[in-house]
Amino acid sequence: MRGGLLAASMALVLLPVQANAGEVWARIPAGAFTSALRYADVPGQTQMEAFELMRTPVTNAQFKAFIDQHPEWRADRVPRAYAESPRYLAQFAPGAAPEHQRPQQPVTGVSWFAAQAYCQAHGARLPTWNEWEYVAAADATRRDARTDPAWRERILGWYGKPSTQPLAEVGRDPPNAYGVQDLHGLVWEWVEDIAALLVVADKRDPGSGNELKFCGGGALNLRDPTNYVVSMRLALLSSLQPADATANLGFRCARSIPSDAPEKPP
Repeated sequence: MRGGLLAASMALVLLPVQANAGEVWARIPAGAFTSALRYADVPGQTQMEAFELMRTPVTNAQFKAFIDQHPEWRADRVPRAYAESPRYLAQFAPGAAPEHQRPQQPVTGVSWFAAQAYCQAHGARLPTWNEWEYVAAADATRRDARTDPAWRERILGWYGKPSTQPLAEVGRDPPNAYGVQDLHGLVWEWVEDIAALLVVADKRDPGSGNELKFCGGGALNLRDPTNYVVSMRLALLSSLQPADATANLGFRCARSIPSDAPEKPP
């Protein structure tokens, strides 16, 4: 039953969508990266290829434009296999509180399937876990600030704040060293290979081999058990099913760069 869900969900995207003016892409250079996760089949650094990542999360306005062109992803039409939660796009429901409907707030209540469909309609995809962590490791001046205790404490402080206030608009935080904003403290974000973060069977397509992409046959753990920033993200994402939707989970898109593409000036 689940084996065809991914292909079928992509088939729901029938027409290309023009990219909105607010979709600005940051070019992320290639480089060596030591993931916070320890892979049995990758003992050291991973060589990251160059890619592009949206500078900010997808907004309510951007996702609303998408479902206007693709109404099959509206809450009243999407198949339950792709959005099981009653929280799916709750902010667009009649009678929803205005403070959750601001156009420049990050869209939340989006399932993995809907997020991936949005990205694919824009010629993109969800970022992988490694891509997201690679960019999220940066602060304003350093490409990798993860060993700085003050940086970790600041992020943990953001994650620990009670979510009693409406979400802020995207672009509130200064860009990091890659020119990307709002990676910490605004919303959690889907990644493409969410199912592979578990050491158990793949949640999307049994037998696909995706469950081995991260765990290398079952041996996955943290290189640094005290890295609570990554532990919190991993705990949240690995607890989700692709059809889940929550009020604090959004996404941004990534896209690969052809190997023969010219380098952009810094």
